[in-house]
Amino acid sequence: MTQTEKTQVSLQLPRQLVADFDRIAAALDRDRAWVFQTALAHYLAGEGAEILQDAEGIAEFDRGESVDLDEVIAKALRLVEEAEDRRRRRAG
Repeated sequence: MTQTEKTQVSLQLPRQLVADFDRIAAALDRDRAWVFQTALAHYLAGEGAEILQDAEGIAEFDRGESVDLDEVIAKALRLVEEAEDRRRRRAG
């Protein structure tokens, strides 16, 4: 998590949350900023990434880059039926 360019951010957080971060920092012999950065990085890699993926999916939909689900299901059913017909013909 080494980044050369940094920006200072000021947050108002509940005291208990900060106290929990401080306890974690002390247990790891790290400073509070490192714990905050690690926690934020984990959030961005997990839930944050899911939110961004969802937002991109919505943007694709809004741009018309989508496929109707009913069409997809109908095509899948046709493929299954064709495969079953081939299997039945082979089985004789």
